[in-house]
Amino acid sequence: MKKVKLVLIIDDDNRNIFALRLALKSRGYQSLSCNSAKEGIALLDTNRDIEIVLMDMMMPDMDGYEAIQVIKSSQIYGDIPVIAVTAQAMQGDREKCIEAGAREYVPKPINLDRLISIIEQNC
Repeated sequence: MKKVKLVLIIDDDNRNIFALRLALKSRGYQSLSCNSAKEGIALLDTNRDIEIVLMDMMMPDMDGYEAIQVIKSSQIYGDIPVIAVTAQAMQGDREKCIEAGAREYVPKPINLDRLISIIEQNC
């Protein structure tokens, strides 16, 4: 099993970031985090070690849907997989995230085993 160099967590809720970082660390993953999509895009601009992005879809200013479009349009990091991690779990939400460009979709509360499996499959 190949370990990911670095996971970028973009979420406007510090509690979610804390829980995700702790869970990833317990599985041997390193992570960076930020509270906005704009900050996350800036991190992608400056950090070439990021191999996967966990994106909250509902954030103020720039939501996850818009952020995924910006990431996917980049010549530099457009191939980095983005996993939608969201509390939106209604019928059709998964499809909406995939259509926006997310590689996969994980509803909150997060099933950690499923999330790790998705990370491993996409890196």
